[in-house]
Amino acid sequence: MTVIDILTRVDTICKKYDKYDVDKQRESNISGDDAFARLYGAFETQIETALEKAEIVTKEKNRASAVAMNAEIRRTKARLSEEVPKLQRLALKRVKGLTTEELAARNDLVLALPARIEAIPDGTAGGPKSTTSAWAPSTTSRPDIKFDSDGRFDDDYFQESHESSQFKQEFEMRKIKQDQGLDMISEGLDALKNMASDMNEELDRQVPLMDEIDSKVDRATSDLKNTNVRLKDTVNQLRSSRNFCIDIVLLCIVLGIAAYLYNVLK
Repeated sequence: MTVIDILTRVDTICKKYDKYDVDKQRESNISGDDAFARLYGAFETQIETALEKAEIVTKEKNRASAVAMNAEIRRTKARLSEEVPKLQRLALKRVKGLTTEELAARNDLVLALPARIEAIPDGTAGGPKSTTSAWAPSTTSRPDIKFDSDGRFDDDYFQESHESSQFKQEFEMRKIKQDQGLDMISEGLDALKNMASDMNEELDRQVPLMDEIDSKVDRATSDLKNTNVRLKDTVNQLRSSRNFCIDIVLLCIVLGIAAYLYNVLK
């Protein structure tokens, strides 16, 4: 970065923060409530800043930085163009302490602003439009556009170079490898398809066997239920006859004890 660039950036920063300097604002404005003076001063500052950026762009060697700065200049121009009607309304507004000539001068300043804004270079073609046919060859020289072939498009220009042939060979090799990988995937899918078909056939053969097993299980379940019912009836019958015998034996014992006690007490 050169000394000129440093001074330009310092000056831009100082102008950017001039609006916070109360003394300068009072000196630049006729009145503290003069909105036109404040807005016009802001216009002047932004126009000067845009012109300085346009001058820096002409010296900038980095194409990306130049494009970015030109885009910023175009945004500034669009913003200023949108604010011109507001400034024009303020110019027609009467302010205490201003004469008619000064108001007319303000109006002239506002009318000159659009031309000043459009005159700011922003990287776009601003030359006069040609009235010839759109298909006619352009006679305007563009030094910023450069061809590697210097305008000579002969047969040698279209010949295959070593880099292009190497790229083509690499492309073909990668294409062959990709085709081989796709073939392997296709073979794997075919194998999976055959396995799925075999599993489906085996399941079809197992379906009758499963149905027969289900029917046998149902019959076994029914037989088991019937057996349980018969066993329960048998157990109940055995229990009732045993209870009857026990009752008779107990009755005999009680009668024996009663007879014994009767004989003793007699």
